Amino acid sequence: MANSSICCAFDAPILDQILPPILFLEFIFGLMGNVLALSMFFFHRDTWKPNSIYLAHLAFADSLVLFCLPFRADYYRRGKHWVYGDTFCRILLFLLAANRAAGIFFLTAVAVDRYLKIMHPLNRINRMNLRYALWVSLGLWTLILAMTVYLLTEQHFYYRNNRTQCESFNICLGSNALADWHNAFYVIQFFVPTGIVIYCTACITWQLKSKTVDTKGKIKRAVQFVLAVAVVFVVCFFPSNVSRIAVWVLKSWYSECQFFREANVAFYTTVCFTYFNSVLNPIVYYFSSPAFSGSFRKIYLRLLRKKPDHEETTTHSSAVS
Repeated sequence: MANSSICCAFDAPILDQILPPILFLEFIFGLMGNVLALSMFFFHRDTWKPNSIYLAHLAFADSLVLFCLPFRADYYRRGKHWVYGDTFCRILLFLLAANRAAGIFFLTAVAVDRYLKIMHPLNRINRMNLRYALWVSLGLWTLILAMTVYLLTEQHFYYRNNRTQCESFNICLGSNALADWHNAFYVIQFFVPTGIVIYCTACITWQLKSKTVDTKGKIKRAVQFVLAVAVVFVVCFFPSNVSRIAVWVLKSWYSECQFFREANVAFYTTVCFTYFNSVLNPIVYYFSSPAFSGSFRKIYLRLLRKKPDHEETTTHSSAVS
């Protein structure tokens, strides 16, 4: 993949102009949201439930990508010139891929957890303890690492005009088994979980419509939650997958690099939206349960140096995820 005669490496001045400020803003707002979320998880949680375990792992994955964004912004600021060496290039690309997969998988896990609690409340899986959720989380991380660890095994440098490009995706003409797997996994890891989330959303929404009374508001909150998950999927992950599929279509028509320049710009622009999930995920946390929304309000009021009223405090303490 490092051979520039096989893979297309492009100069893209527009990316060098627009991506650094976008990545920097994602870093700032993502840092604010994740500091708040991690504070909520470890200092303001009265009880832990399986869905809060999955969300805590999601917050951890978001923290990994925040570590990468300043270096990625600097890379584009230098005109796609990587100055931090081969080893760190591999690590950074691995962390970005692992975060993307973790964001998708753990959002899907909490959506499925909510679906089971609403649609199959008597199923024994809903009575599983936290150890079960930890095993599920371990299984998801094992799957994520198994599918992304190959990024650590080879060089991802592309040399052009005395600059070193550090990319895990590039438009390579011909057949390359590792590149084909990387592209396939990128698309599959989105569309399969998206199908699951759409199914969960449709079922829970239908359940809300079929219920004349939702006395505790559980179904309504579940609908709000899975809709928040769906918004994150659409905004953060859908555009880059569409642009990647477009590259596949173009490869079936053309075999010269000049025909892929616009597609290359479109893909790397939309990839930046995947990092935006670290900004939007705190919204998912807010809608996940009354306990989480109560924690957010409690922290917010504390930051404003206001004391929460008795009713709000009582509601938060008694809320069940």
